[in-house]
Amino acid sequence: MGFADLHIHSIYSYDGTCSIPAILKEVKKRTDLNVIAITDHDTIRGNQLAMELAPHYGLEVIPGCEVSTADGHLLALWIDRPIKPGRSLVDTALEIADQGGVCIAAHPMARGTHSLQFDTIWKALQDTRVALCLVGIEAFNGGLVYTRSNPLVAAVATMLPIAKVGNSDAHVLPMIGCGSTEFAGTTAKDLLLALKTGKTTVRQGKGLGGFDVLKTYIPRYILRKIGWVAWNDDPQAPLKYVRLSRAIQQSPLSG
Repeated sequence: MGFADLHIHSIYSYDGTCSIPAILKEVKKRTDLNVIAITDHDTIRGNQLAMELAPHYGLEVIPGCEVSTADGHLLALWIDRPIKPGRSLVDTALEIADQGGVCIAAHPMARGTHSLQFDTIWKALQDTRVALCLVGIEAFNGGLVYTRSNPLVAAVATMLPIAKVGNSDAHVLPMIGCGSTEFAGTTAKDLLLALKTGKTTVRQGKGLGGFDVLKTYIPRYILRKIGWVAWNDDPQAPLKYVRLSRAIQQSPLSG
């Protein structure tokens, strides 16, 4: 069996604190994940570096982003071009489909952020074109503030004819893998088949909330804002902190 975390934010998100090499190092060192997706807010800027470096860490990275649709946040996966934000769920899903990608409803019904509602998802699935692309829903989100929504979401998600997935919604390194998806096989190709056929299993982690937000996220967010982020020079090197400008401009293995 394989495991995937399809909702991870990097420094290319306004609220992310993780450099791409640090994410890969953390995944390889601390988790049993085989496949991850970098899903920054409305941008794919970090994906090229992630996919370039991933083989050096023995991982597969799916290109993606978290799209701010007019109806709520949507994970767009297996895309190669940015997806325009601000449009309906249906129109967004159709653009993702045009790129040969698929999408997953992110943290549905979550309070405190713009999230898709179940009736919106259900109505969109009545469009046969959308149903081929909108293949999953986060039945577990290990994010900073969404964990209280998970039991209700998991119960209602069983009524939708799409794959149920678990994701971390990681914005800091310790969050990665605190929610994940189990699937038959170990590759991104295997995962895609499992998503399209609804044969996935949610793996729940502890998640982060309450005091953990203050202890884990806030210090790293402050460091990022003053210009410092975790970094990894190569798979054998330890994590260290570097200037944010270097983390954005330089590929570590190319010097």
